[in-house]
Amino acid sequence: MTVYISPNPEKVTANEIALRAAQILLTHRASVLMCENLRESCSTMGVVYLPLEECLERADVILTIGGDGTILHEANLSLRYSKPILGINLGRCGFLATCEISEMETKLAAVARGEFQLDNRMLLYAHILGNDGWEGHALNDVVVTKGRLQQAIDFSVYCDDILVEHFRGDGVIVATPTGSTAYSLAAGGPILDSQTKGIVVTPICPHGLANPAMVFAQERKLNVCVGQVADDEVFISCDGAAGFPLKAGATAEIRLSDQIVKLITFGRADQFQAIDQKLRNRR
Repeated sequence: MTVYISPNPEKVTANEIALRAAQILLTHRASVLMCENLRESCSTMGVVYLPLEECLERADVILTIGGDGTILHEANLSLRYSKPILGINLGRCGFLATCEISEMETKLAAVARGEFQLDNRMLLYAHILGNDGWEGHALNDVVVTKGRLQQAIDFSVYCDDILVEHFRGDGVIVATPTGSTAYSLAAGGPILDSQTKGIVVTPICPHGLANPAMVFAQERKLNVCVGQVADDEVFISCDGAAGFPLKAGATAEIRLSDQIVKLITFGRADQFQAIDQKLRNRR
């Protein structure tokens, strides 16, 4: 088993945990790769340091050290390689990063032996109609939201070219089942089983009493249209990445991607354990 370890450089303890993870994996006869820019700051005997692309090509498994944001970043970065991802959680919640520091010895030993399951998660694909300069994939969500403007904005949502929602508010979240426990949940959306084949559309702070979140079949094509607004004051982003500015009247088309992300799991109830332990704080 060859494991590529990717620590989040913004986490103070990430390199230290990465070295601990490397030692556990090496002890259990796995091969360990790290990006060559970590050769000095995260150096240990037995680890092979290579350019990023070569690490992604050679790895059987990607191990992230950070939180869910680290997994989202790595998933988008490594999308065309389709390698399974396991996250060691250094974040505050960690729904996707299902290995806690206290579980490293047990779970990394299992990874080295190949004793894990794969949980295939759907992705969304988004692009701007009439604009070939931006596109994105999202494991969690695609968000269309206002920038510095104080006033609410008009948004229209179409499903297969049929108007299904029009409201005035701060934005729209289009989430996968994976992302249903993230921003969408905070905005009042429902929690979906990660194995559900659906897409959640959740208005952000709608100025009305009848604008509930809606769940659509994954085969649907969704269009989010922006009303009258000053240029560069509404943005679209995937998984919290830097936003792309939308002009008045712009339409974002969002649909199921033809790619997936493979997450490593050790039990089919991992999502519900995370909800119970990390949302309800019952440990």
